[in-house]
This record gives sequence, structure tokens and C-alpha cells, in this order.
Amino acid sequence: MRVIIGFAVVSAATIVSSVIVPARAIDVKVARACDALVAKAFPPRQPGNPASSSANGNAKVQRDYFNKCVANGGKMDDDTAAKSK
Repeated sequence: MRVIIGFAVVSAATIVSSVIVPARAIDVKVARACDALVAKAFPPRQPGNPASSSANGNAKVQRDYFNKCVANGGKMDDDTAAKSK
């Protein structure tokens, strides 16, 4: 009986302490602006072939750039374009 009560208390504490914070959806205009900025900052190696890899960075760098753009509300300075080695 003690095990069941202990398990119930631990389960309730876990549920209460891990309240899920809802994620905010980004605005469509911001997402489109950031997508265009990512495409401009990281052009593909072969023009017209979006499946070719980027000439300037890998996928993680592009995701970081996109997330930074979204955090800035869709506005990025041209000087902050990520450049890889």
C-alpha cells in the first residue's frame, strides 16, 4: 500500500512540476521573410537545384540563421549573414 501511495505522490509531483508551456506560432510574414533571407544568404551550389548543398554553410548554420531571423522579427542585417570556412 505504501508503494502505491508513494508512486501516486511521485507521479502527481512529476505531472505538476512539468507543466507544458505552449509554443508560440510564428507569423506567416516573418517565416516567409526569413525563408527568403536564408535562401539569399545560403545559395545552393548549383543554381536552380534546391537539392544541392549550400555553398556557404551546412544545415545547422542555416537553421540557426533562420531562428535568429525569427527572433528578430524577420529583420536581419546583411553583415550578419553566416559564413562558413
